[in-house]
Amino acid sequence: MKKSKKTKKSNFWKVKQIKDPYSKKSKILGYRSRASFKLIELNNKFKFIKKKINLLDLGACPGGWSQVISKINSDGKTLSVDIKDMEPIRNVSFLKCDIFQKDAKKKIIDFFDGKIDVIVSDMAADTTGNKSLDSIRTNQLCTEIIDFCTKILKPQGVLVSKVFMGTDFIAVKDLAKSTFKNVKFFKPKSSKDESKETYLHCKFLKTL
Repeated sequence: MKKSKKTKKSNFWKVKQIKDPYSKKSKILGYRSRASFKLIELNNKFKFIKKKINLLDLGACPGGWSQVISKINSDGKTLSVDIKDMEPIRNVSFLKCDIFQKDAKKKIIDFFDGKIDVIVSDMAADTTGNKSLDSIRTNQLCTEIIDFCTKILKPQGVLVSKVFMGTDFIAVKDLAKSTFKNVKFFKPKSSKDESKETYLHCKFLKTL
């Protein structure tokens, strides 16, 4: 009996996960996701997560980034946001909502009772099977986050966000540079080689 294409793809994914050193390491260290190592690498390079800061983690589920943040920002305020449920994490508050809804933005502002020091986002649009479309949809999320930064981020605040290399990458880059004084890109070693993702690091809002 022949295996379906879906079954073959599923088995191939399982084999890759077993061979993936970051997946193994995440289980050993108790991280909920291998993505934790992406944030660790990003923070080692740019050093934006500190103690006693206001930090917003967007697209947080299942909580891999929030786990890393909770260990460093133990005396600050961390709010994780996602449209999916997330199991509790020490030193982290959670809000289940769509970040791009007006009432959600108000809840975030009220939670911090002021401006935010750091916004991190590992959000990606749900995959459709069309890599070009998926890239465009994820980059649209990034542009909306950049716009949100102008309303809630401190003047010297930091944004770290996933962005995909694609036809609209330059548009995202130009928007970031028109919004922030310092814009850099970095792809962690823990990102999969075949992935088009890279990460945007922005600092210091320009005066509007």
